[in-house]
Amino acid sequence: MSTPPRDTTHRRAVTATVIGNFIESFDWLGYGLFAPFFAAQFFPSDNFFTSLLGAFAVLGAGVLMRPLGGILLGRYADRRGRRPALMLAISLMAGGSLLIGLTPTYTHIGLFAPLLLLLARTAQGVSHGGEWPAATAYLMEVAPRHRKATYGSLFSLTTCAGAFAASLLGGGLTAVLDPAAMTAWGWRVPFLLGGVLGLILLVLRTRLVETEVFRREVRTHRHRGSLRHLMRTHRRSVLLAVLYVAGSGAVGGTWPAVVPALGGRLAAPGTMFWVVVSVTAVMMALNVPIGLLADRVGATRLLLAASALFAVTGSVSYLTMTGTFASLLFTYGSGVAYLVCATTVLPKLLTEIFPPTIRALGIGLPNALTSAVLGGIAPACAAYAAEHNASAWFITGVMVAVLLSVPASLLARTASPLPPPTARTPAPERPLTTTGS
Repeated sequence: MSTPPRDTTHRRAVTATVIGNFIESFDWLGYGLFAPFFAAQFFPSDNFFTSLLGAFAVLGAGVLMRPLGGILLGRYADRRGRRPALMLAISLMAGGSLLIGLTPTYTHIGLFAPLLLLLARTAQGVSHGGEWPAATAYLMEVAPRHRKATYGSLFSLTTCAGAFAASLLGGGLTAVLDPAAMTAWGWRVPFLLGGVLGLILLVLRTRLVETEVFRREVRTHRHRGSLRHLMRTHRRSVLLAVLYVAGSGAVGGTWPAVVPALGGRLAAPGTMFWVVVSVTAVMMALNVPIGLLADRVGATRLLLAASALFAVTGSVSYLTMTGTFASLLFTYGSGVAYLVCATTVLPKLLTEIFPPTIRALGIGLPNALTSAVLGGIAPACAAYAAEHNASAWFITGVMVAVLLSVPASLLARTASPLPPPTARTPAPERPLTTTGS
């Protein structure tokens, strides 16, 4: 049997790596889009916002587990390899989705219903905390040196694709099912589908080949995956990573889940689904061009420009959001555009400040911790602020986090660059592949 060409192997490895982002985005947005239908099924109340607050509290609890996932799976990726960490992450993600889709409601099993929902989101929180750093380390280690932002754009591309699929599914279901059917069983469809997709991806990831960087520089290193070594010798890099990811953590915890849920209450049934479809369709077309632009003008410059623009457009659109299609399109679109720019350049920026021996842990811990603190409390805070007419205070806090990219860029300029890799053989002229040189 002939061996597939290196380019084919490379493409398959990249696809199996970034597609986990698709499933995570599909699950995350699906939870926000379908929360109005299942919130009362797990948290029965006469007040809609009380039920929604319960559903978002579970969502936030899952996000609070991300630091644990960042530590455990990040350390696992640095000690045992990127490949086994990616397999474990998708297993937890798929299992959580299937559990949500199959869990009986409060009417049937009482308090066990919200407890099982919490268990599922906890498993997914651990998965989400470890999936992105392991995937980032893998992808950046196989990416060509001058195309790292372009490869990073594949993360935002699959994120948009997951959101597109979730919203398209939601729009289709609300078009063919009446509200009673959506509340009874229609909301389960995206979670069951996400679980099946996760199992398929698990099979694909069993065929991944470990990166050359890990095999050559990390596998036998004494301090690989050491949390103590990270905090003792790379504290400045950890702080820099926190500043970099603060904005995406705060916005990522708000826009994909909260804006669709709140917008769905203002607009006619099904409108918010098509808003998300429209925005994500446009952004999918722009993802790779944005990555190419970042490789040309610089990742830091693109992040600063996106942060400044969103600080203005995001604040105005969120505070003036109404139930019209145009208003919801502007509000949701401004946040997604910022997230696309941020998630395109962050893989490159973060991998440059951590050595390969603690790369996944170094990326995973600050990213997951920041996402947990900022993104974890954002959904519940947004729902509370909306009910008490305090949205201005909430959005101000989000934008402060977004603008932390400014001190991050200043700190990065004074940081000492990492030494070049100590390769045992001359660096190849062609792009790195997963099969090594």
